[in-house]
Amino acid sequence: MIETFLVPDKTVVSAKGDGPTIDLSGAGNRVFLLTLEITKIIEQESLDVAVHGSADATTWDAKSIIAFPQKFYRGETPLLLDLRAHPEVKFVRAHWEVARWGRGTEIPMFEFGVKIKEVPAEILRAAAAAETKALA
Repeated sequence: MIETFLVPDKTVVSAKGDGPTIDLSGAGNRVFLLTLEITKIIEQESLDVAVHGSADATTWDAKSIIAFPQKFYRGETPLLLDLRAHPEVKFVRAHWEVARWGRGTEIPMFEFGVKIKEVPAEILRAAAAAETKALA
């Protein structure tokens, strides 16, 4: 069961960057819960976080697999990453972009982290059964 950080908890950034490479090849499932947690910010700035995939941890897709909505405030945001449609992806990493506008310093500052947790098979089966029942 995979449970780790795409961006280490309480990472402070003031420019764009990438998180560490995470190997998902040992995952029992290809569905993951991502949680973006922003713990500190300054006013008038934005954070964009996306997840990119790779087959070999060397060549990264230019287009992200999934992205969080643009964020401006502290808080937690969950996002479901379903890699079943991307069988070639064995590695993932987060990429972030930051922007700042308005008065004061022009340098943005965010303190945040992104957790990735494999969704257990029994939860996926229960969700699929509930959806099938609801549609019937």
